[in-house]
Amino acid sequence: MIIPRSGDAARPFDAVLIANRGEIAVRVAAACREAGLRAIAVYSEADRHALHVAVADEAHPITSYLDAAAILAAARDSGATALHPGYGFLAENAAFARATIDAGLVWIGPPPAAIAAMGDKVAAKRLLADAGVPLVPGYDGDGDDAGLLRAAEAIGFPVLIKAAAGGGGRGMRVVERAGDFAGALAAARREAGAAFGDPRVFLERYLVAPRHIEIQIIADAHGTIVHLGERECSIQRRHQKVVEEAPSPAVGPELHARMGAAAVAAARAVAYVGAGTVEFLLDADGNPYFLEMNTRLQVEHPVTEAVTGLDLVRLQLTIAAGGSLPFGQEDVALRGHAIECRIYAEDAAAGFLPASGPLRLFAPPTGPGIRNDIGVATGDEVGVEYDPQLAKLIVHAADRPAALDRLAAALRDYAILGVTTNLPFLHWLAAHPDFRAGRIDTDFIAREWSPTAPTTIPQPLPRAVLLAAAMLDILDREDRAARVTRPTNPWRTAGAWRAGGAGAPLRLHHGTREYRLTVAPTPDGTWVIDLGDSTATVALTRRGPDTILIREAARVLTVRGLVAPEGLLIAWQGHQYRLTKPAPPTVEATATPAAASGREVLAAPMPGKIIKISAAEGQRVAANQPLLVLEAMKMEHTIAAPHAGTLRRLPHGLGATVTAGAILAEIDAN
Repeated sequence: MIIPRSGDAARPFDAVLIANRGEIAVRVAAACREAGLRAIAVYSEADRHALHVAVADEAHPITSYLDAAAILAAARDSGATALHPGYGFLAENAAFARATIDAGLVWIGPPPAAIAAMGDKVAAKRLLADAGVPLVPGYDGDGDDAGLLRAAEAIGFPVLIKAAAGGGGRGMRVVERAGDFAGALAAARREAGAAFGDPRVFLERYLVAPRHIEIQIIADAHGTIVHLGERECSIQRRHQKVVEEAPSPAVGPELHARMGAAAVAAARAVAYVGAGTVEFLLDADGNPYFLEMNTRLQVEHPVTEAVTGLDLVRLQLTIAAGGSLPFGQEDVALRGHAIECRIYAEDAAAGFLPASGPLRLFAPPTGPGIRNDIGVATGDEVGVEYDPQLAKLIVHAADRPAALDRLAAALRDYAILGVTTNLPFLHWLAAHPDFRAGRIDTDFIAREWSPTAPTTIPQPLPRAVLLAAAMLDILDREDRAARVTRPTNPWRTAGAWRAGGAGAPLRLHHGTREYRLTVAPTPDGTWVIDLGDSTATVALTRRGPDTILIREAARVLTVRGLVAPEGLLIAWQGHQYRLTKPAPPTVEATATPAAASGREVLAAPMPGKIIKISAAEGQRVAANQPLLVLEAMKMEHTIAAPHAGTLRRLPHGLGATVTAGAILAEIDAN
């Protein structure tokens, strides 16, 4: 039970319902266990077998993580005495915070009034303007579409349309010219309404290539507010953070103190209690402008924990119980440098589109200065219902260069097989000279990233990958032979694959390349593999279901790999390789009627839901004209005509859920 220190207002609790999912729910459950508290999870049908359910003391089903009534009912039924909202979902919903308190539970978060004050981005900007906090020029008044367009023209393009009721990149659009404003405004309102239940937006001047710097604050109910330094959050895609670090390489002592003081002033202006973050944009001249305040724990809080030595979730528990902060501002010391990478199920080479599919292997790196906050496990199925974040990799070292080196090494040791992830992109980033030098801004990814970057797709395939593929094929053949003959040990007998001892050809495909190998057994149990440009004699040892040791002379390679329906899957140096063997020859298929008639078929790039249809069958469409909008993982993706023509077919209606590869539209090029 959390018991506040003597003299504090006692609000003890012994069981915490965690109203969230994924890695943050796992993180909060761990903190509860360390504090001697019972951790209670909730889960949707899609999360029935999720990791956060497995690590909790008990778990209760709900229809949705946005269903406040169901969550509070689960708290009542489980005997919870406190509720932790995590981040996202209802974490910054003032009405939910008030309902939690009214239900007799301790709310592990800021007061509802503070959430309301900062949750309305328009009201927050007005409040902080009165407090003297510098703001980006913009427009936060009411108005119809025409009025907002006039305001945008007065501000000057480019402008940023932002959701009034939330952040995280949802409901946000950059508009370069007046002609694009109406469409962007409609999309921003629609996305904001879906994400936050409030379609209101406001406008800001779009700062070109700023840095995104945020200040972590922590406050108790007894008037103590402390800032814990800054975090650099400029590496973003689609206005969502991917990599964060602490401290920022762009912030010196004077700016550190000035921004910290401004953050504390912002928190004090709303009588803040708990953990929160005040975000700023830093222009090219180093001038900070208030962006927003997040009234919750942030995804990137571990980098602050690494450099301060504090446990922010434990502090949240202590503060919620009425306890005082056990330190003051003068006690906060930053030690070393920390970097966090978010591991996403997404295809960076395809514009960072969300990915789904089986997680056949999930093996994060371990070692000194490495921390993993994870929300998944081997065997999970990654769907499209929620944010694609799988885990976070955090490294800590004495200084930034050492942290960068540790990050690169940790990424090389990461092994994920099955679903596509952003690990290739993170490898590219960790090696980029400008990132290593700290020359970054919020446009860095859009400006620098190329899906054909040489560090993302090693070609030709590394020798170790080809050897591992040959060995996996041997294992697969021997396992299948053992299953259909007799229950003997395939490692101690020749087996069907080795009959005759002759070399066998092995053709492998990776992308557009084909590799032709020859694999032959030897009397001493080793294998001779002809790679085309070289030959290797190797011995093979299996270590578990997904690990093999390949010995070549004095060199031993440890490779993670397995055989799956989609091919031979190999994890090597942090990359995932999918190699396939050609199918047996078949009669060549004839051209489809659509192809023969010049009709182009548009397929869904990812699973999702059709939330808008902008054209009708039989309509003439122009090149790049929007046809429909597909929503996946709470983000919108516009499907546009690749060329002018006639829209002949829209097989799915509004609200339909489609799988990746499903036909969305057919266009005649005439």
